[in-house]
Amino acid sequence: MSAGWNTIESDAGVFTDLIDKLGVKNVQFEELIALDSDFLKQHSPVYGVIFLFKYPTSEPPSDKPKDGDFDFKAAEENFFAAQTIQNACGTQALLSVLLNKTDTVDIGLQLREFKEFTSAFPSDLRGEALSNSELIRDVHNSFARSSPFVDEEQRFATEENDVYHFIAYTPIEGTLFELDGLQPAPISHGSCTFDEFPDKVIPVLQRRIERYPTQEIRFNLLAMVQDLRLKAREIGDQDWLSREEQKRNAWRWENALRKHNLIGFVGEVLKGVVSSKIDAGEGSYSEWLEVAQGKTRARLEERREKAGKVGDKGT
Repeated sequence: MSAGWNTIESDAGVFTDLIDKLGVKNVQFEELIALDSDFLKQHSPVYGVIFLFKYPTSEPPSDKPKDGDFDFKAAEENFFAAQTIQNACGTQALLSVLLNKTDTVDIGLQLREFKEFTSAFPSDLRGEALSNSELIRDVHNSFARSSPFVDEEQRFATEENDVYHFIAYTPIEGTLFELDGLQPAPISHGSCTFDEFPDKVIPVLQRRIERYPTQEIRFNLLAMVQDLRLKAREIGDQDWLSREEQKRNAWRWENALRKHNLIGFVGEVLKGVVSSKIDAGEGSYSEWLEVAQGKTRARLEERREKAGKVGDKGT
């Protein structure tokens, strides 16, 4: 990994563990599989949503957003930071929600001190302060996938690359804001109370998605909500609590695997298997290959048959 900021996944377990390590209390993320306000309300209280989308690198900058209006006053009165470094947008998006929810969320001592330290800064200096925070950068980078093939410091996007970007939506003091560090200011989408947020954010997201071709499906939406284990304990639902604890354990396991480069391990396993087949005697290795190839052909044929049946049903 580089000394800068590395790419992280849009994953509920990654983001939940990330904010836990930053000291945030009783908050988690849930992936939203439908753009439906009733589905979002099931996770209430909802502090905000993090939206991942393919960034249109070929679009020229504009003085007016395609939806909503820039609110430069809100950039001064609330926490809004310009994105000044590549790959930081995921963590920056979730901090854009958290640091505007200090009245309802315990963000921990270190993030409170960071917000107080940057409170008088303009958005560009806030972005620089965020990018240079060793705590935030180190926690962010601890969730990057280990890869022996990618040098993040030498990887720059061009118009031919698919570039993805995180932004946040959250209600602040009666207004629904879109917080995007690549924009000059927060974007206001009209009046919105905390309770109205699920109903009002969904149409905004739908309009944004409608700007893309109908075949574009590479979007991801995460809701920042109260720790669901608190709700389960509050109503005494032990089954729900058990499911949530199991989910947390699975997240921890997946996050632990992300930190390890398993290429060497896989290579050693393959060498060991091949060596054992060769040592087993003449013809053993060839027989093993023929059996494996036969199983592969059988699986491919099975998939073709299933695809054919689906096609027949559709016609």
